[in-house]
Amino acid sequence: MTPALASALLPLVRRFDAETAHGWAIAALRAGLAGQDRTPDAPELTVEAMGLRFANPIGLAAGFDKDAAAIVPLLRLGFGFVEAGTVTPRPQAGNPRPRLFRLEEDHAVINRMGFNNAGLDSFLARLRDLRRPLPGIVGANVGVNKEGADPERDYPALCRAVAPLADYVTINISSPNTPGLRDLQGEERLRAILRAVAPRGLGKPVLVKLAPDLAEEALPALVEAAVEHGVAGLIISNTTISRPETLRSGHRGEAGGLSGQPLFERSTEMLRRAHRLAGGRLVLVGAGGVASAEQAYAKIKAGATLVQLYTGFAFAGPALPGRLKRDLLALLRRDGVARLQDAVGVEA
Repeated sequence: MTPALASALLPLVRRFDAETAHGWAIAALRAGLAGQDRTPDAPELTVEAMGLRFANPIGLAAGFDKDAAAIVPLLRLGFGFVEAGTVTPRPQAGNPRPRLFRLEEDHAVINRMGFNNAGLDSFLARLRDLRRPLPGIVGANVGVNKEGADPERDYPALCRAVAPLADYVTINISSPNTPGLRDLQGEERLRAILRAVAPRGLGKPVLVKLAPDLAEEALPALVEAAVEHGVAGLIISNTTISRPETLRSGHRGEAGGLSGQPLFERSTEMLRRAHRLAGGRLVLVGAGGVASAEQAYAKIKAGATLVQLYTGFAFAGPALPGRLKRDLLALLRRDGVARLQDAVGVEA
């Protein structure tokens, strides 16, 4: 099966609830039923960042493959990188179902999954079992359990555990579905966590994932904290707890984090501000509402060196990464841009 054919079958899958469909998607990927993108990546799309070489800037955000169950099949769809997780120290079931909702009319998703995952031991076993060399870059996204968490203890332990098996590590302090997690985005609390993690000594690049709901005046201090403690970059952004008045779906009132098209403008503006504040000292990963090459290009011009998808991929299916790469290359050539990295931040 090709990615295009797999994508064509999505309307059938959408007859089922979102979480059931997601489980089937992971199973299909593991079984090799989603196909692969066999088109070589164009040299213009190559990105050198954080000491790593990305064949293209299009990545899959954390949350899709929580347990590192389908990393290689996902990379074969054409992603330049896949971020697995969020993984917590101990297994946890997450919040009660239903907890994942498609907002079809808004091309959006609301989730309140609650870091459901099989735990660190299972995650590490899956990473160890990967046949290397891998066809792309792999990141590991780490978080804390809902019960019994000690962030200054847990984040360093998680980072040390996953770093030998991943190309980079992301500290998730911005999910809205674990009580108190977003409080860790306060400057002093973040500094305490980063001191405990000691990113410079980890041996792998460390990213921090931020929420789009931060007060505007809070971002400068967080950028400086990241730079001072040796963080390689920021992911901007996670889901939002805001509810734009433009939402039309009957699910718009569900609790949880909103992702997809309604998040695009908000997250891109935050990205522009972070780019100006960082002044080239941090790699920025643009996430939030990307479903087309034009939107990926807008993130890049706003300051993103790399771009992540989630909701757009869930709606469009396995053909999306290959299409984004082809269309992004066409946009670069239209604008006379010799390589993608030359476009980073040109409109920030």
